[in-house]
Amino acid sequence: MSTIEQNLQAVHHSIVAAVREARRAPEGVALLAVSKTFGADAVVEAVRAGQCAFGENYLQEAIDKIAAVAAAVPRAKLEWHFIGPIQSNKTRPIAEHFDWVHTVEREKIAQRLSQQRPTGLAPLNICLQVNISGEASKSGVAPGQLRALAQQVAALPNLRLRGLMAIPEPAAEFERQRAAFRQLRLLYEQLRGDGLALDTLSMGMSADMRAAVVEGATIVRVGSAIFGSRDYS
Repeated sequence: MSTIEQNLQAVHHSIVAAVREARRAPEGVALLAVSKTFGADAVVEAVRAGQCAFGENYLQEAIDKIAAVAAAVPRAKLEWHFIGPIQSNKTRPIAEHFDWVHTVEREKIAQRLSQQRPTGLAPLNICLQVNISGEASKSGVAPGQLRALAQQVAALPNLRLRGLMAIPEPAAEFERQRAAFRQLRLLYEQLRGDGLALDTLSMGMSADMRAAVVEGATIVRVGSAIFGSRDYS
């Protein structure tokens, strides 16, 4: 058994333990393997271990990797999620190559993704990124502006608004981690109460996955616990 396969099994065991703690159904939490900075060979190894959803932050790296993985495992049904910041001049390749985008924070970006989604592809699944901790260094729409943005995005063609995403301020204490994720869940529930058909809370990474699952995460984004430490050089 490869290291990546062993790591995937360990992450799944952690998810199952958190799901049981929260008294939720195991199938209610999906694992997004964050493969940024790792090569196509690592993704192929994960695919052969049963993983099918991958998150990427860097656009050109991702496009090259998507092509390489498709050539290596052509029959695999994979989902590619863009989870990095989005510049206006990068929306077309994102709309063309990805199944999900987790980091929409402005109506202009959503409009461009909608306009540039190729005919014949399924609607692009969208999560709105919320700056839940109010950090100046973090991307995301402010909670007070979320409702208006959600209504605007939900009305666009070629997109399907699925839910919310957040990267809270790091916290070591479990209850502080939970408190941040609870804020996002409450915003999500408010939007559902407005009639928006949301089903996704993308929250939780390697260090705070348990708290996120307990608070209702439906997608957890895990990279280093699967692929190992990153080399950004």
